[in-house]
Amino acid sequence: MPELPDITVYVEHLERRIRGQPLERVRLLSPFVLRTAVPPISEAEGRTVRGVARLGKRIVIELGGELYLVLHLMIAGRLRWLARKAKLPGRITLAAFEFPDGVLAFTEAGTRKRASLHLLKGREALAAHNPGGLEVLEADSASFAQRLVAENHTLKRALTDPRLFSGIGNAYSDEILHRARLSPFAQTKKLGADEVERLYHATRATLTEWTERLRDQAADGFPEHVTAFRPEMAVHGRFGKPCPACGAPVQRIVYAENETNYCARCQTGGVILADRALSRLLKASWPRSIDELG
Repeated sequence: MPELPDITVYVEHLERRIRGQPLERVRLLSPFVLRTAVPPISEAEGRTVRGVARLGKRIVIELGGELYLVLHLMIAGRLRWLARKAKLPGRITLAAFEFPDGVLAFTEAGTRKRASLHLLKGREALAAHNPGGLEVLEADSASFAQRLVAENHTLKRALTDPRLFSGIGNAYSDEILHRARLSPFAQTKKLGADEVERLYHATRATLTEWTERLRDQAADGFPEHVTAFRPEMAVHGRFGKPCPACGAPVQRIVYAENETNYCARCQTGGVILADRALSRLLKASWPRSIDELG
């Protein structure tokens, strides 16, 4: 799922291309992508784009008349900027937004259609789509600490809860926790003040550095190859590969459709956290520490 760095760079590139431009036509190629009926999508056509913003992991295109197009990419949704005469990307295109200088294609790979489009009228309607997470890059350490310990959760769950923190998902939470040298299963209410402070700075540094890196990669072109798995990442998606800090093999915990990646030596005092499926299968053979892996 595209997260804060990816969404921020998408927003910046859209601002350059469509701000001040009229949305000439909206083409819906999937009957399921539009999740609102009132106002009708036709009301968006002919309106001038007043701005583009990020709302958590959503992209908001503000139009005249207090109308807002809200795009939620979910896991497999992506955006492409095409020339007016270019062919849309096959069966994966959900919707196309036509502007004088190009076409914004909203795509989604795979068969499970989760990405969504809403057309909302008025700021109150838009506010209802805000999960309320703290914008860490705009917050001080005290505000971060207060939000972190408001409820007792694992650090992984807390960082990825959109009601607590804005724009952080599975990939960057792994990177943040590795940088902070904290276990993904550590309980928020049991953290010491120094650990909370370390997590705060790691969160800000990770999100800032990745945003800058993705900006540099996109340069003047529209962002492409948006993915949660990047070779420059420290632990996310790097199961079995050496940790860049200590060289120990990166570990993972698989659950549902997600996985948590971490370094046992750097983050859990050498303890390998039990992967429920594998530890149940291997039982006594399941290694308890990084040293047992040899």
